[in-house]
Amino acid sequence: MARRPHLAATDPGGAPLRDRVASTTLHVIGIALAAVSVGMLACGLLEALTTGRDTAALAVSALVTGTAGGVLWYLTRPGEIRKRHVFSTVASTWVSITCVGALPFVLAGTFAAGGAGFVEQIVNSVFESASGYSASGSTVLSDFETPGRGLMMYRQLTHWYGGMGVVVLAVAVLPFLGVGGLELITAEAPGPSSDRLTPRVSETARRLWMVYIGFTLCAAVAFFVADGFSSVYDAVAHAFTVAATGGFSPYADSIGHFDSVAVETVVIVCMVLGGTSFTLHWRAVAERTVPYHRNSEFRSYLAMLGLAATVIVILLWLENHLSLGSSIRAAVFTVVSLGTSTGLSNATGPGSPGDYVTWVAGAQLVLLFLMVVGGCTGSTSGGIKVMRMRVLGLTMLRSVQHTQTPRAVIPIRLGRDVVSEGVVSRVAGFFLLHFLLVLCGMLAVTALEGDLESALGAVVSALGNMGPALGEAGPTSNYAVAFSQPARLVLALLMVIGRLEIFPILLAALTLADRGRAAVRRGRFSLQSLSRRLDDISGAGSDGE
Repeated sequence: MARRPHLAATDPGGAPLRDRVASTTLHVIGIALAAVSVGMLACGLLEALTTGRDTAALAVSALVTGTAGGVLWYLTRPGEIRKRHVFSTVASTWVSITCVGALPFVLAGTFAAGGAGFVEQIVNSVFESASGYSASGSTVLSDFETPGRGLMMYRQLTHWYGGMGVVVLAVAVLPFLGVGGLELITAEAPGPSSDRLTPRVSETARRLWMVYIGFTLCAAVAFFVADGFSSVYDAVAHAFTVAATGGFSPYADSIGHFDSVAVETVVIVCMVLGGTSFTLHWRAVAERTVPYHRNSEFRSYLAMLGLAATVIVILLWLENHLSLGSSIRAAVFTVVSLGTSTGLSNATGPGSPGDYVTWVAGAQLVLLFLMVVGGCTGSTSGGIKVMRMRVLGLTMLRSVQHTQTPRAVIPIRLGRDVVSEGVVSRVAGFFLLHFLLVLCGMLAVTALEGDLESALGAVVSALGNMGPALGEAGPTSNYAVAFSQPARLVLALLMVIGRLEIFPILLAALTLADRGRAAVRRGRFSLQSLSRRLDDISGAGSDGE
């Protein structure tokens, strides 16, 4: 008989552990809500010190969220959890944060402009929250002037929370399935020893948090300097975005608001680093070396961005008849933005060089490919990831080679490391699931909208956490104009699924289905037992007569 883990009689600041409900899911949700409430409170203080319009909305949201989180943490304790329950816990936490994260927008009436009804305001608030916490950057906000600075900073902060959460998820949860970073960035998953940070997953996550916070601070300082030391607010707001590879900006025209080559250059560098594995960043700091050039995925990542930018520069110069300077500026920024799943734009308005929905079809096709791929594993970027695409490409190449030499044993290598067949199988399964979700999402959105191009762009963007899409939801438009309320809810769900890399949501659904079937069976057995009891009573009554 297995021994139960020893628990202290009491927890500091909490109730006796024996009196608590054993629920890992509720305990984790409580901690997450408490953390989010701190951000709401900080933004409420900023709002009170600046514009003051949305102070009450942020304060009430912080109070409600903090109270709910505190109660859940106080009354629960972590219990025994199976592998499948880990993912249902993660999925439940993200869904809870998304719903609670909509509170400030609802209470502030952020989406009340234009006579929107209460239901539409709820839908828009949930969409904005899902986009923020999934670090997507898709928006339904059209009025960027009315919301106060504190509320807009909270909107930026949702990206930062989402980015940090995904880094922790990548190193502490997904490797259980063998597809989170291909088991290369944790110590407890099998993989090359050169890629291990520490023997403990929790210590690895802590170190990556340190890198994440340090990267955010450096990005804020760099933006502040590039912007001519003009606004700390702008620097911090955009640092939250680039660190999380999200796409929100306090301005309707995004980075195009600054119309500055210096600002765009800093943002490009930060986006490239945000789409790079944070394991490499840690090694660069801790070991005082430059490990990037030795990483095969990073080399492929840079090659992909460089090749895509070169192709689009040529197309814009020859087909869109832009000057060479404008072509380079628009192409490089957009390629890096979409290739890292950030979604920021340097378009200064509809029809400007950075408005990529006006580019030739060939350039948009290259962008669509970048939206599918995304950045590196172990980063905050979305998409399928460069390493998975490499494994998939090498698998297809091996299949071609097997047609000539059927009995040959051809291992798949990433650099010096051999990829196991189990990982190859799971990568293929992930790609297939991603493709099926794109098809299902397109069917749903097209049925609700009827515009195939916009539906394809929006679904790929949502699953890849890109932000602006092709078609009607381009960089100078928003999703409220392009899509109906039901379609926005579908896209919001796809954003959360994409940010969790599909498996947690699917496993959570399987867990709920199993529990539902178990409940039905229990109910059936109870009814059968009750029926037998009634028959016995009826029979006994007949005998007595």
